[in-house]
Amino acid sequence: MSRVKRGYVSRRRHKKVLKNNKGFVGSLSKLYRPAHQAYLHSLANAFIGRKLKKRDFRALWITRMNAALDQLGISYSKFMGNVHKKNIILNRKTLSELAISQPETFKEIVAVVQK
Repeated sequence: MSRVKRGYVSRRRHKKVLKNNKGFVGSLSKLYRPAHQAYLHSLANAFIGRKLKKRDFRALWITRMNAALDQLGISYSKFMGNVHKKNIILNRKTLSELAISQPETFKEIVAVVQK
């Protein structure tokens, strides 16, 4: 049988995977088959991580607000319930930033919400 040269398509695909796996340990950055498996896992974990990041930041903002609200003598749940009743359109990220960087403004917002 004569020799068949495979062309450049699979080589380009292999090089793309190996380029993306730079920094991976051992054969995961050198050999195509384990590198491809690691690459697919990394894409799946990146997708999951983008969702987890949103969850983690929301928890962080709630924790920060709760700490600031404890000092003012109101619980987080009652505060947020009153925020929604008063139709105050500030999200948790903004409220937590105010609680940290501008505590006086945050106290005024809490006073308006408690009325």
